[in-house]
Amino acid sequence: MSAATQIADRVDIAELFARLANLLDDDRVDDAHTVYRADVVARSPRGAELYGLDQVVAHLKRSRVEGERTQHVHGDVLVHVDGDHATATANQVVYFYRDGAPPHRTSGLRTACTAVRTPVGWRFSTIDITLAWMRES
Repeated sequence: MSAATQIADRVDIAELFARLANLLDDDRVDDAHTVYRADVVARSPRGAELYGLDQVVAHLKRSRVEGERTQHVHGDVLVHVDGDHATATANQVVYFYRDGAPPHRTSGLRTACTAVRTPVGWRFSTIDITLAWMRES
């Protein structure tokens, strides 16, 4: 695999984190198929272990709080590509707020994922999200 291909793959996988953040922040959970494989396994900090895209989408919809919005910010993204499979980690800060008001809760998370190359691009096949800290304002 050429160096250019490896770099492109790493960029594409790192971009999955941004695309996930955008669909969560824009409340477009029905677009989860654009970042997750259909057979994804997800572990959330709320103790849920979810199998498959349908369970992930249902969990995200159940987790909504009326009038509450989020802003997800990812950093320290590390990606290791091995052919058509990859591992990736990122730190994440999530701000919970209501329109026009400062955040009333902030969480620091650690995210560890595996990704696979699919015919439509890279997709997360597993995601483990661990709560590092939370601050209520």
